[in-house]
Amino acid sequence: MTSNKVMTAGEAISQFVNDGDCLAFGGFVTNRRAYGLTMELIRQKKKDLYIEGGPSGGDIDMLIGAHLVKAISISYIANSGYSMVCRRFREAIEKGTLLFEDYSLDVHTIAYHGAALGLSYVPVKNMLGSDLVNKWGISEEERKNHPKLPSKKYVIADDPFEPGSKLCLVPTPRIDAALIHVQMASPDGTCRIEGLPFQDLDIAMAARHTIISCDHLVTDEEMHRHPERNSLTGLCIDAVVHMPYGAYPSQCFSLYDYDSSFYLNYEKISKTQESFDVFLNDYVYGSKDHEEFLEKCSAYNLLRLRVIKGLGYVPGLKRR
Repeated sequence: MTSNKVMTAGEAISQFVNDGDCLAFGGFVTNRRAYGLTMELIRQKKKDLYIEGGPSGGDIDMLIGAHLVKAISISYIANSGYSMVCRRFREAIEKGTLLFEDYSLDVHTIAYHGAALGLSYVPVKNMLGSDLVNKWGISEEERKNHPKLPSKKYVIADDPFEPGSKLCLVPTPRIDAALIHVQMASPDGTCRIEGLPFQDLDIAMAARHTIISCDHLVTDEEMHRHPERNSLTGLCIDAVVHMPYGAYPSQCFSLYDYDSSFYLNYEKISKTQESFDVFLNDYVYGSKDHEEFLEKCSAYNLLRLRVIKGLGYVPGLKRR
């Protein structure tokens, strides 16, 4: 008998995310970010989180601004085209209230793939010769206080197959839960990602639990008619949340564009903690779920973001 993994965002976050967990997020900066699931994390005030950000955006900035993040491992965090560096993240770093470690974007990708393969580390050369090796964001001594963090940022070792050559051994993350938004999924957890998958397939397979939100929930039979189009099997999915516009305000390939007006406004309101708190209270804590949050963003605004089939974006949409 086919299992039914469909549940609400509230149920999924409550069941599969705990305080102090290591979380990884799908998407890329302003592309297919799991905003709906992230806001539910904030509503439930899941705290002391260790975040595997990779190429992060405003969703992670919201978590930081809500004071729910203890440490973050990133390669980049910005709402590209609207902020060079996300504001709440920047202030936390400048004030020293957030532990963070930075790797290069490609190293993060390799590390996530290694985690999906069950490896404890991956050998790379990408960071050698750069300050990514020379400088640690989190000291070895500090890491002893955090079991969720690897004991070292990296280890330099001799290449056993190339005498005289060095390798940088980077630890892979131990992910408790992955949060990913996809275009389509079915009750048994089978899901379909259109466009670039980014790191999503790897973090889904690496995580102990994976929560999927989807714009379209279809029958298992429908998904199984074209298995070659599917991205992830239900074997590595724990919860399926039907959440139209679950990636909003980021874009979701083939469905809707990102909301320039939201990002422009977020750039302004996130400049100070005081104005960010007003936004948080009005739009996140003040909405019982993502649907109510969308209502506050106006139906007309959402409709104008629907992409033109064949183009994949909205022609003439003001982007700055």
